[in-house]
Amino acid sequence: MHIAISGNIGSGKTTLTEKLAKHFGWKAEIESVDDNPYLADFYEDMKRWAFHLQVYFLNSRFKQVQNIRNSPYSVVQDRTIYEDAYIFAANLYKSGYMSERDYQNYLNLFRSMIDHVEAPDLLIYLKADIPKLVGQIEKRGRDYENAIRIDYLKNLNSHYEDWIESYSHGKLLILDVNQLDFVSRQEDFAFIVEKIDREIFGLFS
Repeated sequence: MHIAISGNIGSGKTTLTEKLAKHFGWKAEIESVDDNPYLADFYEDMKRWAFHLQVYFLNSRFKQVQNIRNSPYSVVQDRTIYEDAYIFAANLYKSGYMSERDYQNYLNLFRSMIDHVEAPDLLIYLKADIPKLVGQIEKRGRDYENAIRIDYLKNLNSHYEDWIESYSHGKLLILDVNQLDFVSRQEDFAFIVEKIDREIFGLFS
C-alpha cells in the first residue's frame, strides 16, 4: 500500500509522515531537504537556481517512487512527484523564475518519467492557510527558509488548490490542518488516524 502526503511548505508533511509510519508500522519515505545542494542557493537567487533545484527534486522523487514500487512494505511518502511539476515548477515558471526553454525541458523530462509512475493508493492533502504555514516555518527555524516570501507561499497555495480540485489519479483525503496540532494534541492525531482508517478500509474492503 502506498500512502502519499502532499501540502505546502510548512504544512506538516514530514512530521505527519513520521508519526503515521510509527503508528501504522509503515515505512517512511522522507523528502531529504538537508542533503539538497541547491536549496540554500535557490532561496537566495531563485531565478538562477530554479531549474537546477527542480531537476534535483524530480530525480530524487522518481527514485523514491521506484523504491516504493519495489518495496514489500506499506509506505507513506512525504510529497509526491506530481507536486514537483504541477506546483513548484509551474509556479516558478509563471512567476518568471524559470525560462520558457528550461520549463519545457523540465516538462519533457517529467512526462518521460510519469509513464513509469503509479499513483498512490491514497493521497492526503494538508490544507493550510498562510498564517499557519508561516508559524510552522518560523518554529522549525531553518536558516535558508528565512528568505521565503509571503507571496511565494500564496502562489504555491493557489497552485495546490487548483491541482487538488482536478486530481483524478486515485483516492483523495483533504485534511484542513489550520486548527489542528497533531504534534502536541493526541486527540488531533487520533482524529487524523480515524479519517485515514476509513479511507483505507474503504479502499481494501
